[in-house]
Amino acid sequence: MKRAERQYALVDLLRGATRPWSASRRAAEFAVSARTIERDIASLQIAGVPIYADRGATGGYSILRDYSLPPLNLSAAESLAVLAGLALLESSPYQGAARRARAKISSTMSDAQRAPVQAMLERMRVVDAVAPLDGAVPIGMLSDALASHRVVRIAYLGAEGDGSGTTYRDVEAMELLRAGDSWLLAGWCRLRNAIRGFHLERIARLEILDEVFTPRDAALLDADLARWPTRRLG
Repeated sequence: MKRAERQYALVDLLRGATRPWSASRRAAEFAVSARTIERDIASLQIAGVPIYADRGATGGYSILRDYSLPPLNLSAAESLAVLAGLALLESSPYQGAARRARAKISSTMSDAQRAPVQAMLERMRVVDAVAPLDGAVPIGMLSDALASHRVVRIAYLGAEGDGSGTTYRDVEAMELLRAGDSWLLAGWCRLRNAIRGFHLERIARLEILDEVFTPRDAALLDADLARWPTRRLG
């Protein structure tokens, strides 16, 4: 997670907290040092975010209650659509980011706005064929690999029952795909010398190598996916 992203997340956590929290607690959550969190908070304070420290055994960092984001002015139906859509990402590699976005949107709604939307959300249920990807490779790593055109090395688990075991592959990452109930990393597999899709829940380990590859013709992936109806999200 980049520094700016972490600082935005810290503000959201502070706004949603019911009691002060310590830098060491958040340091563990973000996998950085407590000193890094303290520097982030100092930067936010300089930028005008009203964060203050409570002293004592139960002390920690808090934010002024009236500090909030500008209202989004979404209708009830629009809020329901956005929050339901984010909830559907619970079994995706974007799980953590989706939860933070839901908290951010909910915090801008008044109690009167939130109550009917929450009541409707509680009457919706999803049966996931694939378990939430808590142990999957971090989405930030995949995003970095896709953006920088760097080769990734993966330990890929064979499908249950096929006896193929674990294979180790160098992959030129091209896109993220959602297929049915699974997320896949699509790319050029150097082991098979062809386009392949790798289920994220079966990637046991991922390493971003220093090697930068020249992107292949996008038509290769388009041709491989031509067998199915697909659409881009942007």
